[in-house]
Amino acid sequence: MSSSLYCAQPSDGCAWITGASTGIGRQLALDLARLGWNVAVTARSQNALQGLADEAASLPGSIQVFAGDVSDAQLMSSHATSIDQTCGPVALLIANAGVYYPQDGLNGKLEEWHTSFDVNLKGTVNVMLPVIERMKIRRKGQIAVVASVAGYNGLPTSAAYGATKAGLINMAEALKFDLDLAGIRIQVINPGFVDTPATKSNPFPMPFLMTPEEAVKEIIKGLQDPKRFEIAFPRPFVRRLKLLKLVPYRFYFPLMAKATGWSKKTMAE
Repeated sequence: MSSSLYCAQPSDGCAWITGASTGIGRQLALDLARLGWNVAVTARSQNALQGLADEAASLPGSIQVFAGDVSDAQLMSSHATSIDQTCGPVALLIANAGVYYPQDGLNGKLEEWHTSFDVNLKGTVNVMLPVIERMKIRRKGQIAVVASVAGYNGLPTSAAYGATKAGLINMAEALKFDLDLAGIRIQVINPGFVDTPATKSNPFPMPFLMTPEEAVKEIIKGLQDPKRFEIAFPRPFVRRLKLLKLVPYRFYFPLMAKATGWSKKTMAE
């Protein structure tokens, strides 16, 4: 079967979701368990993950905990082996772990920049590579990389976050050429604004704000659509941002500054 047509099913193995303690990752783990998936979940908080597993106890599927920081490459490789042994082969990987530290370009915090790259970019690679090693032997698998519409355009406060998400989009596009040859399907997920702990600090309007439940419905629909590489939502917002990519910079920056309220900001703020 062509990798572009493959949609992983619970009978193929387990799903592994990183960043599963809150927001999209948490809701996705629950909804996949409702669909009968055996779900391995990873995040830094053992307690939060155990609570999630307990909540899923009555569902058709199950949730099993593999806590840890995705920036720890050795631990993620070890988890990949443990998941294979205890949950079955990873048929579906959703690399969702990420952090968002708003950055003031005039007062950047070096540690937050480094953490953004370590978790969002390197952490995705740390999880993905050991899974690819196993999938290519089976010549079957599905990987979804969670990026963001913030990777489309430069936005106020998202210099670090947006850079990592743009990198993830490019990475998924580039990997598709090779993964197709091995029967491994890769997709990129680009959510708009979702009501999660990460968006609480945004100091600008968030149009088309979605709940995690609404976002996960879109994600599952996209994962099950054999023709979709990009799962991006909400569509009206995505269309606007993609159109802005075509706008010359001399118009783009004033438009975005006005839309976000940055045209009224001063250095003192």
